[in-house]
Amino acid sequence: GLLFLAVVIAVLTVSLKTGFGTTHFNKNNTIKMGFEDIGELATQSAYCRQINVTSDVRTLFGMDIPFTQSKYVYSYDVIIKAGFNFAEIEPIIDEDSKTITLKMPAVKILSSEIKDDSLEIYLEKESIFTPITLTENNEARIELKKKAAEEAKENGLYDDAEKNAEELLKGFISKQFDLDTYKLKFEHTEPADQQATTSAEQGEDNAEE
Repeated sequence: GLLFLAVVIAVLTVSLKTGFGTTHFNKNNTIKMGFEDIGELATQSAYCRQINVTSDVRTLFGMDIPFTQSKYVYSYDVIIKAGFNFAEIEPIIDEDSKTITLKMPAVKILSSEIKDDSLEIYLEKESIFTPITLTENNEARIELKKKAAEEAKENGLYDDAEKNAEELLKGFISKQFDLDTYKLKFEHTEPADQQATTSAEQGEDNAEE
């Protein structure tokens, strides 16, 4: 945690100093250059254990045919990482009010990884008449990642990623500005997937009214 933040801040500071030379840069541009050196960075990880059921059965006239059901109940650990594209951060420095505003891009999920060695099988039943195909297995893994991502977001993944990014950026800015003199503000952009959820909830509320 703290060591990781210190290393990133050190990298930012070095990249900033090596960019100066004898040329004078606008302060906004100088900060922007440091952010662009980082690119995408995960600021929060979530570990989720997801249980999934993959099943298939042959039917006739809408009824299951006996002895043709294949069914697997299993679980995997999934690692979800969220963060920002730091190159999209827009720094605004107001010398009159001594305020530094960082307009943040929307936090987003950067990766989702299934830990294959974490597999636990609770039920394994396969019919020779209805084998589970590779396509079905792949679809199940995709669904597993989606469920893990939703669970992580519900448990504050995005909020924690934003807080950690603020701490990281505060450390970086404090190397260039006296934060006893300057006020540091963050303006966050709502993630697109949360905007969709909010719109849907508002639609339901309007329908109830």
